[in-house]
Amino acid sequence: MEKLKWLIILIVVSLFIINPMIQKNRNIKMTIPPSAKKIPKDVTVHNDERIDNYGWLRDKTSSQVLNYLKAENVYTKDNMLHTQSLQDRLFREMKRRLKENDNTAPHKWKNYWYYSRTEENKQYSIFVRKKETLDAKEEITLDLNQFVSKHDYVFLSGYKISPNQNLLAYTIDFDGSENYILKIKDLKLNVELSDKLIGLAESVEWANDNETLFYVTKDDASRPFQLWRHSLGTDQAEDSLIYEENDESYHMELKRSKSGKYIFMILGNNITTECWVLDRDLPNNDFILMQERRDGVEYEPMHQGNRFLILTNDESLNFKLVSAPIDNPSVGYWEDVIPHREEVKLEEVESFENNIAVFERINGNVNINIYSPDFENVHTVELPDSLYEVGADYNLEYSTQALRIYFTSFKIPYSYYDYLMDDKNLVLIKRDPVLGGYNPDKYESKRLFAKGHDGKNIPLSLFYKKNIKLDGNNPVYLDGYGSYGDTYDPAFSSRRLSLVDRGVIYIRAHIRGSSFLGRGWYNDGKLSYKQNTFSDFISSAEFLISEKYTSNNKIVIYGGSAGGLLIGAVLNQSPHLFKAAIADVPFVDVINTMLDETIPLTVIEYDEWGNPNMVEDYKHMIAYSPYDNVFKQDYPALLVIAGLNDPRVGYWEPAKWVAKLREIKTDKNILMLKTHMDAGHFSSSGRYDYLKDVAFYYAFALDQLGINK
Repeated sequence: MEKLKWLIILIVVSLFIINPMIQKNRNIKMTIPPSAKKIPKDVTVHNDERIDNYGWLRDKTSSQVLNYLKAENVYTKDNMLHTQSLQDRLFREMKRRLKENDNTAPHKWKNYWYYSRTEENKQYSIFVRKKETLDAKEEITLDLNQFVSKHDYVFLSGYKISPNQNLLAYTIDFDGSENYILKIKDLKLNVELSDKLIGLAESVEWANDNETLFYVTKDDASRPFQLWRHSLGTDQAEDSLIYEENDESYHMELKRSKSGKYIFMILGNNITTECWVLDRDLPNNDFILMQERRDGVEYEPMHQGNRFLILTNDESLNFKLVSAPIDNPSVGYWEDVIPHREEVKLEEVESFENNIAVFERINGNVNINIYSPDFENVHTVELPDSLYEVGADYNLEYSTQALRIYFTSFKIPYSYYDYLMDDKNLVLIKRDPVLGGYNPDKYESKRLFAKGHDGKNIPLSLFYKKNIKLDGNNPVYLDGYGSYGDTYDPAFSSRRLSLVDRGVIYIRAHIRGSSFLGRGWYNDGKLSYKQNTFSDFISSAEFLISEKYTSNNKIVIYGGSAGGLLIGAVLNQSPHLFKAAIADVPFVDVINTMLDETIPLTVIEYDEWGNPNMVEDYKHMIAYSPYDNVFKQDYPALLVIAGLNDPRVGYWEPAKWVAKLREIKTDKNILMLKTHMDAGHFSSSGRYDYLKDVAFYYAFALDQLGINK
């Protein structure tokens, strides 16, 4: 009887206490956020409500919209609670690999060495300099941590020292909207000047008088379009408008020549540029047109000696280098100095007084060739790996033989070298430290080629722990982008070790839409050929499965921004290939966004995606637009990330996409939306906060792969 009595008590306790607790947790995990289909009364309706049910989510001023996004955040947090210990471990791992008290490689400009450093438990960089030698006393030019008490988000875009090195002009963003404030600091007195300019784009440059600044402002669609002249000590309302670009597909930026002699105003869209030049010694003069715009022709000028060198694709798909006289730099006076070659894409040029460094891409890899000023002599820099990323770092000095480059690979942390061009000697200046006993010999990296749907070979770069077995059981993190010609070469990430050390194979797919195999590789992945980008990614996954690197229940895919478009498209087209997906600030509402010219970047992007007001372009775009092609089918588990202040991809795009997926998809796999309520396109700005963001989506990926250690 006594045993029966205790059994009854236990059952009662279970029914009335324990079971409700379990049910409560179950309800948290399974409760879907409130429907986005009903339009609240307090929202402003936009044009796209006429063609979809969720356009009302664009009204950022609506309390119900904000509450809806917060409800999604709560749902996401609750569904990730079981991964909290994994998130914490990942964060601690990634933080332990950082040298928290560290500095960047110092670079020389005139009589100062400039660099930035970080301090333990501080989120942001401290910018400093030393006069003449690195043993001199340190001067702090700007400490970004001073803004932490008032701002949750801090992003520095421009840092421009005046020619006499007494003043610092810097542009800063405090909410992720990329509308910058310009401030000026007197470095000798260590005080902020009264000058404060608002509504700026990133570009700002000094004239040689140390009293005149040129800067660029944005229009209502966040397009950089006006060039202004500012004199120190005056109000912004007194500034002079120098130039206004009225073509809505063009944007504006400024660049200083390495020689310090000229400022270039560069106007351009995705396929055309037009450049104007000003002598920095004559800031009140007019900018002079170098060569008027010609549709499809890009050119980038630099000053070298008694001429301009110009990198251009004029009748040259993969670009060539030409020279032009300073007094008449128009196309009729251009002379080839490095002719076009079909198999070589000229990527970047650094022009010095006595040498010209040219970064040339061939078969996916970048070589650095050093040319003499007459281009009669050339030699190639020997680099320390075969699968890598390399590029020019800060090269502010004109009269030097030292070319500063960065070099990295999947296995080699970012390393900064001075290549002594006359001596042909590569000198390591600094390699980013990786704490915690990192040993590159534990890992492998290699290049594979997947066969595409049309027979093209798609390069894949792999990074993994040694001794993997090709048995189809390896978890894979497949990463892709494939737009704007942007090329992501194999580069080191200490954060990525947290995946690879758990047996995950990290793979970067160099799909069409990038320039990995030259400009033609880019052109074959844009406009009416955009489907090639998605088909290449699908073919990459199919290849990895057929070659038994993995299986379809072991692949997590990731893409951000235009890479998020990639994720959305391949999920619609081949959802069965993937276990889970992460879409980071994804551009998924292609048609609605590209029909709305009030949205930042829309008109500028016509040359990348097409203009949906044109029938043929519309047909191509509607065929792949992720939001317009959500089907009644099963989808993998999906984590979607947005930024409330994002000026590049409106937060409503991922929000609308998630809402539509909730309505239509047929599976019970988890679907989560996480909106950063105080940030923009680039997630959290603080270095520790950013690590927590990465830990969050890594935990999602690992959890979906069944890896919880």
